[in-house]
Amino acid sequence: MSPNATRAALLLAAAALALTSCATPKEATKTAGAAEEKIPTTDVVKDVEKDPAAAKLLPAEVRKRGTLTIATSVGTPPGAAYLPDGKTVAGQDIDFADAAAKVLGLRLKREEASFEAILPALGSGKYDLGTGNFGVTKERRKTVDFVTYINDGQGFAVRDDSPLKKVTDLTQLCGRTVATGAGTTFEATLEANRPKCAGAGKKPYEVKTYADQGALWISLQQGRSDVVMSTINGLRYAVRQQEGLRFLNEYQRLDVGFAFKKGSDLTPAFRAAVNRLQKDGTYDRILKKWGTSSSAIGASRINPPAKG
Repeated sequence: MSPNATRAALLLAAAALALTSCATPKEATKTAGAAEEKIPTTDVVKDVEKDPAAAKLLPAEVRKRGTLTIATSVGTPPGAAYLPDGKTVAGQDIDFADAAAKVLGLRLKREEASFEAILPALGSGKYDLGTGNFGVTKERRKTVDFVTYINDGQGFAVRDDSPLKKVTDLTQLCGRTVATGAGTTFEATLEANRPKCAGAGKKPYEVKTYADQGALWISLQQGRSDVVMSTINGLRYAVRQQEGLRFLNEYQRLDVGFAFKKGSDLTPAFRAAVNRLQKDGTYDRILKKWGTSSSAIGASRINPPAKG
């Protein structure tokens, strides 16, 4: 691995440290700043205005209180990442949440939490909603309600020297080591399909999970893993920042949405807010800012049909 590639991987690791509380914001700034400079900071939601019709869909007590608590998983762009100050969070998830809140006339009290902790905490009432590029799945829909705002999904990335050209069946990974995020749909998909290797008479693939996204990429760069499975948008962003890596292919698409506790009465208002953002052009501006226009959806839905 070249010195530049090593440096890029380490910078991405530093950017993710705050997610796992391994560094204070001030410490993260010292190492992550250079990586964060490429994060766009144009404010594309400043002119969003309140929509009385959408706001009326909120429960009366929420309208009166005027605030909601949102949990945000902070990792790497384009979802959510720290800016050079080590404290400010920016990303596609941030923009969509802030814009929807403006439509509804609300102020968000944002708390940062680990990806795997957010969905269980919604049921306890600790947070009103959460963001973390949460894909809509059948399993998650048993305990969580979703209001969709993009379509992302699962994909793969490898080193340039990998013989893999495209993964259309997970048995193509048999005998390899796959790195992915802990507590994600990717981990669930990989674990559910691992027995297929034995059925095909092949050695099972090994799954290595990481809470720290930077460590995940270093494992690939240094050869401790052969392939990374993650979000399509996240993979495409990451390989643009690092030498010697390439996006392999999309595996399957998933709707992504704001997450709420099951039976939440907030979902109709947030669906109306997302649809309002589509009408006034803010929706397209957010996607363009983050380079994710291919993830646009036609309209927001509550709990759309989900995959496994």
